[in-house]
Amino acid sequence: MTKAIMIQGAGSNVGKSMLVAGIARAATRRGLSVAPFKPQNMSNNAAVTTDGGEIGRAQALQARACGLEPHTDMNPVLLKPETDVGAQVIVQGKRFATMKAREYGTRKADLIPKVMESYRRLAAGMDLIVIEGAGSPAEVNLRAGDIANMGFAEAADCPVVLVGDIDRGGVIAQMVGTDVILPPEDRARIKGFTINKFRGDTTLFAEGMVAITDHTSWVPLGIVPWFADAWKLPAEDVMDVASRKGGAIKVVVPRLNRIANFDDLDPLAAQPDVTVEIIEAGRPLPGDADLVLIPGSKSTIADLAHFRAQGWDIDLLAHVRRGGHVLGICGGYQMLGREIADPDGIEGAATRVRGLGLLDVTTVMSAQKTVTQTSATFDATGDPVAGYEIHIGETTGPDCANSWLTTQARQIGAANPNGRVRGCYLHGLFTSDAFRGAFMAGIGAPIQSMEYDADVDATLDALADHLEQHMDLDRLLSLAADVPF
Repeated sequence: MTKAIMIQGAGSNVGKSMLVAGIARAATRRGLSVAPFKPQNMSNNAAVTTDGGEIGRAQALQARACGLEPHTDMNPVLLKPETDVGAQVIVQGKRFATMKAREYGTRKADLIPKVMESYRRLAAGMDLIVIEGAGSPAEVNLRAGDIANMGFAEAADCPVVLVGDIDRGGVIAQMVGTDVILPPEDRARIKGFTINKFRGDTTLFAEGMVAITDHTSWVPLGIVPWFADAWKLPAEDVMDVASRKGGAIKVVVPRLNRIANFDDLDPLAAQPDVTVEIIEAGRPLPGDADLVLIPGSKSTIADLAHFRAQGWDIDLLAHVRRGGHVLGICGGYQMLGREIADPDGIEGAATRVRGLGLLDVTTVMSAQKTVTQTSATFDATGDPVAGYEIHIGETTGPDCANSWLTTQARQIGAANPNGRVRGCYLHGLFTSDAFRGAFMAGIGAPIQSMEYDADVDATLDALADHLEQHMDLDRLLSLAADVPF
């Protein structure tokens, strides 16, 4: 019989995603067949699955921890914010609708049949499902129709372990306050708790663990110290996009308001000889960059306006005049062209805007969305490149003839005549080790050889070791309950 346990948080960004990945890897190493599940996620950092859909990047990492290919059933509802009040709703991997937050709040309960369908299909044949909540169950104002936390736990009749983040302070109040504010039927689903991100001597919080236990009667499952290598794992939350100090080679990345699929930065940040510097709004692009990388965006036209508002367009032109290199990926690629047209108002009001003009291409937005895993070849060296595409719009123009990435089926990139400004639709390209080395060498910034995927797997093993040492995983697994089919 398949067992399930749900990990919820006393707040957002308490480390649920990483704990689920670590628990999943630890359980898999114990010989169990394990799968991750998150009923509802909100992220613009999506992964493309082998069945041609989208799920949250965290669930793709968790699938990897289980030794599985990512599948749309692992994250049946994905919300991709497009504005401060609205998001694209992805259901079982496919675009369902674009909704304002208030509209989604009235309709999310309608999605529970799809969520449960994916859950039961995923659970069939597995020993264990490790489920991740979203946000916090203490947001009782969102409880009606909930599918992310206690609403799902109720529908699936699964036990819950609550996670608190001590790094933010006030963790006892977070945990006990959650217990106090929940209705009795939800409170009864929480069987255990753990404290995450502790810095220093964990014995100093022994009395805190007792206080939480005394107030809640939950089973204490341990204090997890800060995992120093967490940065080596692909991040999902935009809050985790941060500069990474490395060596003398500098890759500069302007932070867009709707930055999307920023996992492109992870392999570069992992290089010990590369510094990835995230440039916040109000700061100029530094003049000493080896590469300016303009990342993907969920709202390209709005982010292009934001780019100009910071004066980054002027900084970028100066960088190019100095002989600097530029790479735009997906939305960043579209921005580099002469024009972006949105005649059908896909991103908002119908409009046509001037691009940065560094590539002789134009982009026309359309309702048809490309979501696919893609293999290509780096023309300069013949090295294979693997990644994924997830975009709307078609880009054409003379610079598309300046091929630098070749696929068998489609044109996915362009370059200016001297090759110093390039763009493409291929996310994840820097995970290909040979390509990463060849690309950086080609811009005059040679880097050390490194096996990125092997490093990620080693970090997942180290995370599992960390949890085996500091959490009572035997007790946690004993709390898992049968999945009702």
